[in-house]
Order: sequence, then structure tokens, then C-alpha cells
Amino acid sequence: MLILNCSSKLRLLEGTLRRSLPDTLLVYGTVMTINRGNPAAQEVLVDSWPEFKVILTRPRREVALDDSDLYTNTYTVYYRDLGAYRALLTSAGAVNWGQSFRIFGLQDGVYEACKDFAEAKGIELEVLRHFTCLHPDPSSMPEIQLDPAMRLSSLDVSHADLLNEKWSFGGNEKSRKYLATLIRHFPSICLLDAAGHPVSWIASYPFGAMGPAYTLHEHRRRSYMVMLTNLLAKRLHALGYPSYGYVDVENYPMQRLQESQGFQRLPNLWYFILHNPVPGKAPTLTPRPAPGTAPALDSALRLSSLDISHADLLNETRPFLGTEQGWRYLANLICRFSSFFLLDA
Repeated sequence: MLILNCSSKLRLLEGTLRRSLPDTLLVYGTVMTINRGNPAAQEVLVDSWPEFKVILTRPRREVALDDSDLYTNTYTVYYRDLGAYRALLTSAGAVNWGQSFRIFGLQDGVYEACKDFAEAKGIELEVLRHFTCLHPDPSSMPEIQLDPAMRLSSLDVSHADLLNEKWSFGGNEKSRKYLATLIRHFPSICLLDAAGHPVSWIASYPFGAMGPAYTLHEHRRRSYMVMLTNLLAKRLHALGYPSYGYVDVENYPMQRLQESQGFQRLPNLWYFILHNPVPGKAPTLTPRPAPGTAPALDSALRLSSLDISHADLLNETRPFLGTEQGWRYLANLICRFSSFFLLDA
């Protein structure tokens, strides 16, 4: 395991990763950010140099001080050889398994290797899968017309509480601090009403992706998110970043919005892998669910519809499946067709 600290090596790595886009999007965006001031205090690990088989980005030790802060403790990974990635997971000092953390990757093996290692050690992991969307040429996106009743601005750190309240992965103090960091250091755009309050916004991450994004319910159906996605994609493109992001597999309105803007869905899923060594001590990565509307049939049970988080369980218990392809098949059924199940207490 080698930590790349040399600026010339990091610039060379950036060019190497660019030639392997879009598979390298996450690590490429992180390396770009490191080479442009490194405001999130990230570092790069490789198994060897200059010919590497796996690359891992992570926060520097001086910022990864809180063992329960899964937002700051975020890794991105890209491998050329799955065996090298498996070896890196188990090597001393590469991944801090004593902390809560997130690992993001765009290759199926990123999750498979983590799962195998965790099962061997008796460690529990949580995984979420999202679609990855990339715009091939943001400069070709059409010009937009601003709503004269709204004012275009960048997010301010004073807006962090509002973002934290609305972010599906937020709602706690650690997520609020993380969002404040995004606002301070990375591109963002919002629409302010006449009173100067944000009604729609989109930020960006240390790995160069777009998001978090949200429009207040009372201001929806006015194409505000179309407007902001357009502007942020162009801004990131002007800074040299790919214009890309993730979308929940069940978020059909955002999927349609991205398609209408010319974003292309990549074949690879985006894996969010959460490790929490002390359950109950760190926030969960699972988005807060919308309140259910189905009545209970039994005082001890609750009727609901399957959601994408249940695909792992179905894949595990369904005959003839149990593979990643099986998971995708079941996830497609859950997303596109009606289903029911009973929840216990």
C-alpha cells in the first residue's frame, strides 16, 4: 500500500484516470479535487506505482477523528484487478474497520469483496444501489429562463440546517456538519424567494458528483430542479469536472428529469456500502422512508409494499437466484410492478 503525496504523481494519476472514464468517475473526481486545493483533506492509496491495480481514496487521518462520523469517513474505490482490491481491504491501515464509514464504487466487485470480507469477520454491512447518470456534453444543454420571482444564488452555510432537514440521509448533527462543509467548499446553486429563503437547491460532493438536491413541496412542478441541474452541470463542466450524479432507483421523477436534460444512465450501479461497528451509535445510511398509508390487517403486523431495500432479502431466499444478476432482476420487479408484504413489529 502506497500513499501518493507527490503533486506530479497525482497529476499523472488524474490523466490516467481520465482515460478510463466513466468507470473511474468517483476516484477521478476525488483526485481532481485533491489537485485543486484538497478542501476535504483527502488522500490517495494505491497498491503499487506507477502501474496500479487498485486505487482507494479516503480522508486524511487528521480529519477522520470521529469514529462514528460516516459522512466524513468516506472512501471511493476503483480496481483493475479484483484480487488486488480484496487484498487492500484486508491490509493493515488501508480501511479503518473500527470506524463507521461509507465506501462508494461503480463496480459490482466493490460490494462483493466487502461483503465477503465482512461475512468472514462477522461484520454487518448495509448496501444501497443507485443509478449513475452522466452528461456527455453539458455545453450543449439549452439556455434556461429564470423565474422573475426568484433570485439565483449559491448556498450559504446558514442554509445547512434546512438542507439537513430535507436530505434523505440527513437529520443529525454529523450530517449537518458535512453539508456545511459541502456548502463552504464545493459548487452549489439555489433559488431564493423574495424573502431570501431557499426554495430549491443543488450542491456537489468532494468526488465531483452533483447532489444533494431538493425543491420544497409547495414550489414543485415549476421546473426549478431542471433549471438548477442545468446550471450546475455547466458550472462543473467549466471547472473541468464530469457532470454526473446518482439517483435512487425508485426516484422516477428525477430519472425523467435527468433524461430530459440529456443525462445518460450508465450500465454500472453506484454502490453505497455502509459499515457501522457500533449499531445505534452512528446514523444509518438508509433514507428516511415516507410515511405509509396502508392499513394494518393485524395489530401485530403492518401491510406495505416492497421497496428496493428488500431486494437483498428476496434474492437470498428466492430459488434459482442469489447472484448479483438475480438482485437486479428482483430490484426491477420491485421498482416497476405492484407488490405487498407484511412487516412485523
